[in-house]
Amino acid sequence: MIHTFYKDELGWAIDLPKPHPFSRGALAMVAGADTFLDILAQGEDKVSLALSEEPIDGYHKLERIALHQMGIGGADYILKEYMGQEINWEMWLCSVTMWVFKGIHPKTIYFQVLN
Repeated sequence: MIHTFYKDELGWAIDLPKPHPFSRGALAMVAGADTFLDILAQGEDKVSLALSEEPIDGYHKLERIALHQMGIGGADYILKEYMGQEINWEMWLCSVTMWVFKGIHPKTIYFQVLN
């Protein structure tokens, strides 16, 4: 699946196809995910990613390290390596991730930058 993320005066957000039940605030990328998108976008204000729960050759991976079922919800992920460099970047992904992945926070999210 392909999803586009954009950066505006409020920061990074995912651009989900409509209709969806989320406010702009709920689509915001925060808590490390915003910096992750800054890295991937390389100075641009938009980045498209191919995402998969299944391993794909050449894709990078985010590994789930904690699942929050109470309180804020969501899950913590780590990007251990990117473009041949060890970075160990941790981020929190909100429950919108479950909408994108049909009801789950995958153990691993495989991704490829498309632009």
